[in-house]
Amino acid sequence: MNEEDDYVGSRRSLAARMVDASRLDVSVFTEVEHDSGATGQAALVVGIVAVASAVGGLGGPSANVVGAVIASVIGWVIWAAVTYLVGDKLLGGTASWGELLRTLGFAQSPGVLYVAAGLPFIGWLVRGIVMVWILFAGIIAIREALDFTTGKAVLTAVIGWFFLALLTMLFAIPAALAS
Repeated sequence: MNEEDDYVGSRRSLAARMVDASRLDVSVFTEVEHDSGATGQAALVVGIVAVASAVGGLGGPSANVVGAVIASVIGWVIWAAVTYLVGDKLLGGTASWGELLRTLGFAQSPGVLYVAAGLPFIGWLVRGIVMVWILFAGIIAIREALDFTTGKAVLTAVIGWFFLALLTMLFAIPAALAS
């Protein structure tokens, strides 16, 4: 019996996992890390959050839901890859890319509240709170998947965020100049 088999009996539903991830329940991140069957659920979480973001107006008045989902999935895959390279290869964590993909997917669970980001007067507050909430969930996800300290998880998140911001700028500048 291996470690993944230990988690088969404790699988929660998608909704329960999303609620528990939003509650920053460490056990759900450990569970999805070891449940290779949860990759599809993690992708679904990313898609649900992308739809909530589009509905909440984060993509502007002409937000394309399909485009938002595609962009979110691509961003999630890249974020997991960067986190894997930084955390596993650079900082000595112990995780596979799939484990990071699953845990970081579920870390986005609080993003369903982006649907309220379009509310007048408080939409900006909702966006800010949800962004910080997802950051905290992401740090827990990184820590649990890579099996190292919170400090290393924060460092991994910061280095990864910097790299992604740089990558985004490199692609956004030529796109802005072309339009």
